[in-house]
Amino acid sequence: MAVTGYLSEFSLAEIFSFLEQGNKTGLLTICVLSEDQSKKRENHYVWFNQGRIVAASNRLDQHGLANMIGQRGWLGEHTALRVAQTCAATMPIGLILKTQGLLTVEQLKLLFYAQVMRQVCALFSLKDGWFQFDGKVPLPFAEMTGLNAPATEVTLSALRVLKDWSALASKLPEPSSAIKGIIEGKPQQKLNQSEWHLWEFANGTLALHTIAKQLQLPLEKAQQIAFRLVTAGLVEEVPLVTVSSVASRPEATGPEIAVPETVPAEATAVSHSFLHNLVGFLKGKV
Repeated sequence: MAVTGYLSEFSLAEIFSFLEQGNKTGLLTICVLSEDQSKKRENHYVWFNQGRIVAASNRLDQHGLANMIGQRGWLGEHTALRVAQTCAATMPIGLILKTQGLLTVEQLKLLFYAQVMRQVCALFSLKDGWFQFDGKVPLPFAEMTGLNAPATEVTLSALRVLKDWSALASKLPEPSSAIKGIIEGKPQQKLNQSEWHLWEFANGTLALHTIAKQLQLPLEKAQQIAFRLVTAGLVEEVPLVTVSSVASRPEATGPEIAVPETVPAEATAVSHSFLHNLVGFLKGKV
């Protein structure tokens, strides 16, 4: 059964995180919604294999990769299509062309970057859209270079270069919340400097606005970095409870014991992890 929803409910970053953690295989369709009814709906397709992105396109005829090869002059598009048609159901066309000496490894890397990284990263700026994930759709070997990337790696790359965050504004961690690491040891992902700095504060005891001040970052920037770490499955948002008074024991004669300004709300039954919400939503759709 296909799973459907809207990007206003769950962001593309959250969907990618779920698909990777669930080792999902299938096709994610994203339909761009527009208020202008006269415009033709624009669809985008992203194929997953065990949680890793293997191909992307804005068409379903499986001519997209062959067209890209032809546009670069590396091989005639018709030649690439003939190869695709003869072996489309056996293995990725990119690997076949490499085996035949028609494409190099470097050319396949460039194709994968243009096909997946560039096209998919552009989707993160969508303000609204409809999505559907169908786990029964077969892999599109004629659209595959043979390369792949973890969904969260693509997400991190996309969010690092995202300029317009308005579509994700409601998804950002609250300034009064903390972030807490949920993995053992250090992250395996390649984090940039600002992400590492924020990761070092992921102990669940400091509010995000306090962390931003200590790192001399604009609050919004700190929220965006924290969101990247959340969607990468490295941290979770932890609500903090403000304590307005200084606690002391009436019976004690010694000095008063100061209570921190904020303490982690560990006892709360409500999770602020967007991924948890997504998992619950998708389970309810199955």
